[in-house]
Amino acid sequence: MARIVMKFGGTSVADLDRIQRVAVRVKREVAAGHEVAVVVSAMSGATNQLVSWCQALSPLHDAREYDTVVATGEQVTTGLVAIALQHAGVDARSWQGWQVPIRTDGAHGKARICDIDGAELIRRMSTGQVPVVAGFQGLAPDNRVTTLGRGGSDTSAVALAAALGADRCDIYTDVDGVYTTDPRIVPKARKLEKISYEEMLELASVGAKVLQTRSVELAMNAGVRVQVLSSFCEAAGTFVVDEDEIVEKEIVSGIAYSRDEAKITVRQVPDRPGIAAALFGALAEHNINVDMIVQNTSADGTTDMTFTVGKADLPRAKATLAEVQRQIGYADILADPNVAKVSVVGVGMRSHAGVANTMFRALADKAINIQVISTSEIKISVLIAADYTELAIRALHTAYGLDGT
Repeated sequence: MARIVMKFGGTSVADLDRIQRVAVRVKREVAAGHEVAVVVSAMSGATNQLVSWCQALSPLHDAREYDTVVATGEQVTTGLVAIALQHAGVDARSWQGWQVPIRTDGAHGKARICDIDGAELIRRMSTGQVPVVAGFQGLAPDNRVTTLGRGGSDTSAVALAAALGADRCDIYTDVDGVYTTDPRIVPKARKLEKISYEEMLELASVGAKVLQTRSVELAMNAGVRVQVLSSFCEAAGTFVVDEDEIVEKEIVSGIAYSRDEAKITVRQVPDRPGIAAALFGALAEHNINVDMIVQNTSADGTTDMTFTVGKADLPRAKATLAEVQRQIGYADILADPNVAKVSVVGVGMRSHAGVANTMFRALADKAINIQVISTSEIKISVLIAADYTELAIRALHTAYGLDGT
C-alpha cells in the first residue's frame, strides 16, 4: 500500500464528463489499497475568466480582492469532484486551502506556502476517506485567502505530498509526459522517461508549461518523487527524479520557450553605486520578479539597463519605475512586450564545451537576432523577437540532435 497525491489540472476537470473520468482513476487507486489525496485546479478557462473580470474593473486592482475572486474556481471543482467520487462509491470530502490549513505568506496573487498541517487529512485517509483539496490557494497570516500565482496547483500538490509523507505525487495534465520541446511546434519531439529535478526546474523556470517552478523546487528539496502523466490515456509518464537515477545524461535534454515576457529598458541611468539597488529594490517591494538583466555603459557617464518582467507585470512595473524616476534620475523608459525567451537545458552542459556556440550559430543561420543572453550551469537563455519563436525552437531542436524518428 502506498500514499499517493493525485493532482488534476484544469483540462482534466474541464467538464462533467472529465470529472467523472477523474473519479474513475481515483477509485482505481483506492481499490488497489492505496491512501489517496486529490488536488484539483479550476475547470479549464475558469481562472482566465475570473482574472479578466478583475482586470476589466481595474488594471491595478487590490490584490487581496483579486485573490478573493480567483480562488473561487478551485472551490467549485473540489465540490464537483467530491460529488463524483461519492456517486462512484468512494468516501470523499472537499477541502479548501483555509480548511486544511495551507498557510502562506501575505504576498497576495503570488503567495508562497509556509506550512501545511496535514494531521487531520492523514487521519481521514487512514479511515479510507479521500480528501479533495483545492490547489492554488492558502491562508495568509491575517486569515485572508491567498492565491499562489498561475500554475500554483502543482505547488499545492507537491507541498501536500511532502506534508503527508506521500510516496509519490502524480501530476495529471493534458500531455503524457515531459518532451524535449513542445510537440505542437516540433512534431519530432521525444518524450523523456526520466528527467532530473535540476533540469525540470530550469525548464519550468524558462517557460515549459508542464510543471510550475516552485513545485519542482519543493519536490527537489523535500525528495518528493513526481510523475507527469496524461488524464486522457494510459501511457507511461515521465518521472522527475534525482540526477543520480539517470544513467546516460544528454548534453541538452530540452528546449523551452516563454512568450509571457516583456522587455524594459531604462535609459540614461546615472552610473553610480546604489542605483541598481534602488531600481530593482522598488520592483521587489511590489513583488515584481525581474529575470534577464543586461547593462550597457555609455561614454557620457550614464548606462542603459535592460531587463525582463512577466508580461502581466508590465503595467505595474512601469508605474513603479515612474514613482522612483526623480530618485534615480533616468531619462525615460522603453517597453517591448513583443519578445520571447528561448532556452536550452541539460545537465550534460557541465562537462561539454561549445554548447553556447551551437545555439548562437543555429540562430545566426536563421538570421535571428539575440537581444539579451543569460546563463546558468545547465541552461542558456536568449531573448528574441516573438515572431521568430517557433523558427528558433525548430532550429535548436535539430542543432542539438534532439529530433526523434
